[in-house]
Amino acid sequence: MNSRPEHQQAADLSGLNCPLPILRTKKALASMQSGEVLHVICTDPATPTDFTAFCRQTGHELIETWPQDDKFLFLIRKR
Repeated sequence: MNSRPEHQQAADLSGLNCPLPILRTKKALASMQSGEVLHVICTDPATPTDFTAFCRQTGHELIETWPQDDKFLFLIRKR
């Protein structure tokens, strides 16, 4: 059973390298309501570290990070 929260928006940022995944995520979150969840897909191996720091600095909640095939997936709740 999948207990991940439902997301309201998704961003496939595959193929983009730092800093573009963070910039695109920031832009997507700006258009969302507080409490909504963004599902992000990245291929840049630096993104798990980058998203952890980004969420810590901005106050958004990094709900979950997990690898899938050659990608990194993130669920981020807007503060």
